[in-house]
Amino acid sequence: MNKVFNVGLIGCGHISETYFRGHEYFNNFKIIKCADLNKEASSKCAQDYNIISSSVDELLNDPEIEIVLNLTIPKAHYEVAKNSLESGKHVYSEKPMAVNFSDGEKLLEISKSKNLYIGNAPDTFLGGGIQKSIELINDNKIGNVRLGNAIFAYPGVQSYHPNPEPWFANNEGGPVIDMGPYYLTALVNLLGPAKSVHGISTKVFDKRVIGIGPKKDQEFDVECQTSYLVNLEFHNGALIQITLSFDVVAHQRNHIELYGDKGSMIVPDPNMFGGSVYISTDDSGVWQEHKTDDMPLGKINITSHSGRANESPTNANYRGVGLAEMAYCIDNELEHRCSGELSLHVLDIIQSTMKAADTKTPQEIKTTFKKADYFSLEEIQKILK
Repeated sequence: MNKVFNVGLIGCGHISETYFRGHEYFNNFKIIKCADLNKEASSKCAQDYNIISSSVDELLNDPEIEIVLNLTIPKAHYEVAKNSLESGKHVYSEKPMAVNFSDGEKLLEISKSKNLYIGNAPDTFLGGGIQKSIELINDNKIGNVRLGNAIFAYPGVQSYHPNPEPWFANNEGGPVIDMGPYYLTALVNLLGPAKSVHGISTKVFDKRVIGIGPKKDQEFDVECQTSYLVNLEFHNGALIQITLSFDVVAHQRNHIELYGDKGSMIVPDPNMFGGSVYISTDDSGVWQEHKTDDMPLGKINITSHSGRANESPTNANYRGVGLAEMAYCIDNELEHRCSGELSLHVLDIIQSTMKAADTKTPQEIKTTFKKADYFSLEEIQKILK
């Protein structure tokens, strides 16, 4: 039987409800305390989930708390993770690891010096969709991947989020920081570490209008670049073109397509856990479907719509599996998949992409990481209820 780790949650926003659902699926962690700078949010969270509300300092100094779950806004990730590690806690944070690379390096150094685990979302690459893709690539179904493309493009959060300003702020906003982690984490787990990046960017609108909530119809300034066109080169020789944009009303492109020397692959949405993988090995136009709805982390588990894009009743959502897998690895002294090294490599790509676009100069990726093995059924079953 697995050890059950006591988890303290910092940051009681919308995403916290998804992690509390993890209690239904995973057998080795339990959120027992929450904290937020907004005391009202912390109190409501504690009441909703029958746990204890406290201040951040009280939570960090509580000897019962073994892992801190850091669900704060991106610009607070570094400070909360740093304070958690310095308090002797393992820490698992929402994406990205930090908003600048040097802070990410410091977190990894602190975790190693204190022999503590540091993990980061996204953990969607552990779901059926990306893992089935990894399995098929490992089985040489499309040969060596040489080319590909990926796209995340939509109109932005202002139509459905009551406080969208951070998504458009300098140093913490924009599509590379917001959605890049899902696509980049999936790609490096499919193809291995990245080598260099070229990019250009633009800002289509100088102002946006809030669509819902108390500030409905209020206008706010767009500070950051909101669309990026990127060429990402990998150490294995693959070259992937990526579009990341908050400026597109609609499109009909696949999320990720990979082109090998024996065939082509359509990879499902890396922001989700399930979805079918499609492969074509000739020019007939016939695509073979590889379903994932019979996989433990691929089957649909959402029965009602909360308004979040990843909470549709047609989706699989197992956020928290990265935390559960890390807890298992802490208990068994193993390397975990949502590791600090992986997160720092993704942060390196994010920062390098933005710098490449800003300076119009290609950037070398300074870091690397060890690509994890396929997440086997046997391993998954060890952490499932």
